[in-house]
Amino acid sequence: MATETTEAAGKAAEPGMPQLDFTTWDNQIFWLVIALFATYFILSRIALPRIGGVLAERAGTISNDIAAAEDLKAKAIEAEAAYDKALVDARAEASRIVAEAKADIQSDLDVAIAEADKEIAAKSAEAEKAIAEIRAGAMDSVKTVAKDTAKEIVAAMGGKADAKTITAAVTARMKG
Repeated sequence: MATETTEAAGKAAEPGMPQLDFTTWDNQIFWLVIALFATYFILSRIALPRIGGVLAERAGTISNDIAAAEDLKAKAIEAEAAYDKALVDARAEASRIVAEAKADIQSDLDVAIAEADKEIAAKSAEAEKAIAEIRAGAMDSVKTVAKDTAKEIVAAMGGKADAKTITAAVTARMKG
């Protein structure tokens, strides 16, 4: 028996895993429960509220950012609508200005054409008057030349004609 006790004492003195030593289980369970309660207390009172606060803050930030993004999107849509309206108004104003400019140009053109027509009519009247004067002068010259030619022809043929008879004959012939 002595060998058995020394053998048992030798095995107990051997290094091994203390967790598997049944003689210390009561003590191990006690410290396990205290460690679990301490871990639970630390996590529930300190760590989890901080984590929850961070998560709540992040959720609030995300919600605020989403709300701000929606507001900015609505403002962008309003700005685009205002831009489109301004563009339509600008095009209408440009069309109106072009129409007014065309009307002004057309009225100026009409006035210039009327003045040019008046000038042309005046010059045409002057030209007709000058042409009438030239015709009258030409007819007088033709009558004079015809009288002189007739007088010379009659004289060359041996006849004698007076100026009155030659004038009457030339006038009658010129009338048709």
